[in-house]
Amino acid sequence: MSIYEKHVFVCENQRPEGDPRGCCASKGASAFTSALKQLVKDAGLSKKVRVNKSGCLDQCAFGAVAVVYPEGTWYRGVTEKDALEVFEQHIRGGKPVERLLLKRPEKS
Repeated sequence: MSIYEKHVFVCENQRPEGDPRGCCASKGASAFTSALKQLVKDAGLSKKVRVNKSGCLDQCAFGAVAVVYPEGTWYRGVTEKDALEVFEQHIRGGKPVERLLLKRPEKS
């Protein structure tokens, strides 16, 4: 059992410039993490919601990526401007932000 109701991990992995996989750090991950942390703090939810930077989540091509537990909801291409929407709609409202979802490819 988790001590948090929600736990958000944001990939802030850094790779050398020119790496074909790219990296989330160069795609605004830190700004998203900082903005989301501030929203959680300002709302007084720090004891219920934890936002952490993480190492590589192995979804480099889709970065910056984040995952919200306990649901296991993955987001792709998140930026600082997306933090408020993720916070309001998902963290507070319980409904994932559809336009940012990282979905598994359909099996054929």
